[in-house]
Amino acid sequence: MSVIAKLKSMFKGEKEMKNILFIDGSLRKGSFNHQLALEAEKTLAGKAQVSYLDWAQVPVFSQDLEAHAPEAVVKVREAIQAADAIWIFSPVYNFSIPGSVKNLLDWASRALDLSDPAGPSAIGGKVITVSSVANGGHDQLFAIYNDLIPFIRTTVAGEFTKTTVNPEAWGTGVLEISEETKASLVSQAEALLAAVSND
Repeated sequence: MSVIAKLKSMFKGEKEMKNILFIDGSLRKGSFNHQLALEAEKTLAGKAQVSYLDWAQVPVFSQDLEAHAPEAVVKVREAIQAADAIWIFSPVYNFSIPGSVKNLLDWASRALDLSDPAGPSAIGGKVITVSSVANGGHDQLFAIYNDLIPFIRTTVAGEFTKTTVNPEAWGTGVLEISEETKASLVSQAEALLAAVSND
């Protein structure tokens, strides 16, 4: 939101909408998790501003790169810092969190000041929730996220949403989202916004 827009909303007595950053855990174009994210975005319409993190170019974490963080990492950190909350849409890889997503969170959770390893990070203090499309391993995936999120000094919000891939989608590429899943996303969005409002 621009400065002028912020001033206008303040003048009108309107609440400034929160910024929710979506992280699509699959880098495949048109992925099933991206399609779930698009559905989740609808639940936040008129309630929050949604943006999608561009993280495809983030390199594998190495301390050798930290002193002069790559541009892709700098941009990711800036986007995360500008967000009020984060919603991750994660596939299941070998009954676990995708390595690429773990790598992203490793970068985001590292101290910004290398002279103070326990100091603030880009992601520290953020509220995070997770949803997943996969045909198995949801419980294992969510358990990992529930352990990881507090460890990187962030807060879990709401009940996580899980759904499976309809058989036809492997041929059509189109994920069918059930009414039950849509209702779960609505509840998850409400919990996320409530957590941010209470922050």
